[in-house]
Amino acid sequence: MMTSTTTSAIGTGAGSLALTAVSALLTGVLATYTLRHHRQVFAWTRRIRGRDEAALAYDRPTEWLADLYKAQCRLAQKPCHADDFEDISQTGNMIKGIADHTEALRTELTRVVERVDEYVATALPDPGPAVRLALPDHRAQLVRAMRQEAARGELARAIITAQQKITAQRFT
Repeated sequence: MMTSTTTSAIGTGAGSLALTAVSALLTGVLATYTLRHHRQVFAWTRRIRGRDEAALAYDRPTEWLADLYKAQCRLAQKPCHADDFEDISQTGNMIKGIADHTEALRTELTRVVERVDEYVATALPDPGPAVRLALPDHRAQLVRAMRQEAARGELARAIITAQQKITAQRFT
């Protein structure tokens, strides 16, 4: 008599097959979730990198506006001659050079450059040798000095407006 014995293959039972299917399904869900998460992280990274690159474009104007503000503050309430405006003229020319290339700040930087030109145009004539001025000449110089101070105030306001616009652009 022969006895026949059959052995079933390992892993072919219904329980093992269900476990394999559930495991494959969970792996697929986990892979999909991971892919979506990585896409979100990469999109966030691109947005942050874009903001950082945009902020770099504002670094030079910010620095030059700060220098211009300091220079005009040094000349506050002081009658100035053409030689006193050297720093202001130089910084104004640098700002003029980038005003057309900075689209978001063009109007503010152009306004600053206009105010720089107006302020520099108010330079008092060189006093020359120490000679007494006649009263009408003295009054005329006082009027010019007051116009100069008013132009300096307009320049300061234009600088502050441009700085505020840069700050607003950096955080949007």
